[in-house]
Amino acid sequence: MSTDSPITPLGNEVYEIDTRMAGYSGITAGYLIRSDRPCLVEPGTSGSAPTVRRALEELGIGPDDLATVVVTHIHLDHAGGVGDMARMYPNAEIVVHEKGARHLADPSRLMRSARMVYGDMLDTVFGELKPTEASRIRAVEETGVIDLGGGRRLETHYSPGHAKHHIGLLDSLSGDLYVGDAAGVYIPETADVRPATPPPDFDLDTALASLEKFRSLGPQRLLFAHYGPVDAVNETLERSAEELRIWVDAVRDAHDQGMDLDHAVAAVKERTEGRYKAFGPDADPELAEKYEILSSAVSNVSGIVHSLSRHA
Repeated sequence: MSTDSPITPLGNEVYEIDTRMAGYSGITAGYLIRSDRPCLVEPGTSGSAPTVRRALEELGIGPDDLATVVVTHIHLDHAGGVGDMARMYPNAEIVVHEKGARHLADPSRLMRSARMVYGDMLDTVFGELKPTEASRIRAVEETGVIDLGGGRRLETHYSPGHAKHHIGLLDSLSGDLYVGDAAGVYIPETADVRPATPPPDFDLDTALASLEKFRSLGPQRLLFAHYGPVDAVNETLERSAEELRIWVDAVRDAHDQGMDLDHAVAAVKERTEGRYKAFGPDADPELAEKYEILSSAVSNVSGIVHSLSRHA
């Protein structure tokens, strides 16, 4: 690979691709499984599509070669480039959970909601999710199988909690489990695990059940969309569950005290101070900034507040 290549080989013909969301390195990862039937997991944003295409070219995957594009869920940092990739790779089947399929075919409602949340930032950070022909989309339910060729397969496992349209993906050959955002955000520079609990779908009990499902699958390695491979499987999944409980407890306390969103965010930051090296007093401010853009405390707290209100 060239020195500025976004590609990192991970073994078993799996290649991490830094999709460079909004120009940031080390924040969003896609993965190519270069099997008999090549499969791209997580194309990233629409703005990432040219980077991903160049990476696939470097890996010897031409426009007619890609068999499958699969997304763990339809949030724009994961699936925003699906429409672009479908056009670039006309033979690729697009795989998504059934609750997200219609939004890939007709993204208008999803994009309207995203623009309400992000405003002008939407264009610079994510870009526009373009529609994919419905005939190209395969929806999976509780479980599914993606044929990677040569007897190798990618098994899909429904894993809501972060999003109601979320799936995890287990590689039958490597034992890699693609966790999307269900296990939170892993920051490789500091080995921090931080929750990802945005509105409107976050639910603590459902999220914890999905983490337990992941553990029961017995994966050899976790591949985070944010960001990269992690070998310490059980320890990381346990940490993910612990962080979720801490954040929800902190927001619940703030909520019970009648705090508004800003004060609840401040309370959570105070409660979690010292838990994340990436956000500590000696942290690299650029590192903290890029992860705050990706998964902000305001978004996480908003999602938890929404969940608490729904249960109330």
